[in-house]
Amino acid sequence: MKIMIRRSPETGLCIYVPKKDLEEPIVESERASLWGGWIRIANGWVLDLPEMAAETALPITVNARKRGEEGDAP
Repeated sequence: MKIMIRRSPETGLCIYVPKKDLEEPIVESERASLWGGWIRIANGWVLDLPEMAAETALPITVNARKRGEEGDAP
């Protein structure tokens, strides 16, 4: 699914999912740089992010894969 990741002054890093009109803060991440690992957002979803350079500028739109429906959440 396509998501936008941005930095918000109120909540820190957050994502926006256009197809669901959903905006949630990122509450946990596998890697400090985000890229190539999983993130957990406030509603409980776990998303796998693509590999990208650590210095990738935000905001950015990427393809993420939602975990959990197959029981593969960390």
